[in-house]
Amino acid sequence: MTQIPRSALILGLAGLLPFLFGAGTLLSEGLARFGMDSFGPRFIGPYVQIFYGTIILAFMSGVLWGFATKATGTVATTGYGLSVVPALWAFFMVGGGPVSAQMNLITGFVGLLALDYLFWKQGLAPAWWMHLRVLLTSIVVACLAVGVLL
Repeated sequence: MTQIPRSALILGLAGLLPFLFGAGTLLSEGLARFGMDSFGPRFIGPYVQIFYGTIILAFMSGVLWGFATKATGTVATTGYGLSVVPALWAFFMVGGGPVSAQMNLITGFVGLLALDYLFWKQGLAPAWWMHLRVLLTSIVVACLAVGVLL
């Protein structure tokens, strides 16, 4: 089975909204004004992306931990160890100015994709996992790149 389950796809795509909104507010002054008036400065531009990206990297650490529970022996031990890397990366590397934080998030999400691949290759993730993760990671990285490039 390589088709992404509908609910996983819909929820995964919905999870992109803060990244898309942040990029949109960087590209559109009108959307930025709307965001500022409606939600405040923390929820526009790179700031919403940085806060949300940090949360998502920590969330994905939990997902990887769950995958590791399906393994045994040294594969499980390695899986548990690797599963905490995205959360630790976000904790230690997301800070400073918005550009460096976004660059570090991009690195974190690309690294997460590599971990996704490892867990998938070991048979710990569902067969459809990489189809979903490549799609979502590509969009997240593109949205974060808007802030880096502007």
